Amino acid sequence: MSSTAQSARLTLNIKPRLASVSGSSNSMTNNCSFEEVDHLMKYLELSIYIPIFLVGLNLNVAALLVFCFFLRKWTESTIYMTSLALMDLLLLFPLPFKMHATKHHWPADLQPFCSVLESLYFVGIYGSIYTIMCIAVDRWMAICHPYKAKVLRSPKVALGTCVWVWVLVLAALSPIIYRFREAGQTSDFHCFHRFSTKVWSPVVIICLQVFGFLLPALVVVCCSIQTIWVLKQSGEHSPQSRACVKIIYSSLSAFLLPFTPSHVGILLQFLVHQGIIQDCNNQTRISLFIQTALCLSNVTCCLDALCYYFIAHEVRNTKHSFRRSITKQRRATVSTSEV
Repeated sequence: MSSTAQSARLTLNIKPRLASVSGSSNSMTNNCSFEEVDHLMKYLELSIYIPIFLVGLNLNVAALLVFCFFLRKWTESTIYMTSLALMDLLLLFPLPFKMHATKHHWPADLQPFCSVLESLYFVGIYGSIYTIMCIAVDRWMAICHPYKAKVLRSPKVALGTCVWVWVLVLAALSPIIYRFREAGQTSDFHCFHRFSTKVWSPVVIICLQVFGFLLPALVVVCCSIQTIWVLKQSGEHSPQSRACVKIIYSSLSAFLLPFTPSHVGILLQFLVHQGIIQDCNNQTRISLFIQTALCLSNVTCCLDALCYYFIAHEVRNTKHSFRRSITKQRRATVSTSEV
């Protein structure tokens, strides 16, 4: 074979590699085909979203009716759970539009409406995360520090905390409402898909990972572990005590299981957009993983309602008894040490 032919073959073999290595974040969609993933997700999303929407809507609406009309007194727990139910409904509201956008292109003039829906969706997610964090802190305060709880805990404080969570999440997400889509786009598009490169900037993703998930998760885990430890050390082995420990474990699982995979997927997709992960097979796997994880993260709407129905029942029966038992134990410890 002549040297000219050999050099031509080498050139043909090298060019695709150079294109995949030196390409920008947009080139990953040009070099890799995601048609199979998109086709699979059209059916997978519907099979996940439809039951989540129906079950979550019924449970959270019923929860609001119970909290607002059937419970006689507003306590810290009912205020937090009402706010959580509202956050979950805010997360559920865009799901029908998300299901429609899975199989249909939207005209370009609906971009502002799409951005609002996407913003409501993420406000619901991260509002739920921070509300669950506040519930874990409130439970930790009531059980682990009963004396301080008498001063620091009150319905007014709980209401102010919930308002603070709403303001914080809205203020944090409002600057990126219109960054989800490229400005000046005139072609039809898929809402909730293929976000703008501005959304995948390092600053946005780092803040999202650290302040949107890691920090609240650390608070929830630490408060839950310490609360369980205090309950087990209190000397109470009653059915109510064991039930409260099970509630904390179930609440912790309902927090970590939906949100951990989705944020791992966001981190991996960020690495793809930054050109760190360039293999086409890995990119398609990550695309399938993040879309599936984000779909399954919506199950938190159902898990929250189920967990906090049980909590609302158990808290009324056990809160005062746990406070008395822990207080008696600490008084006994103090009197023994004085002797």
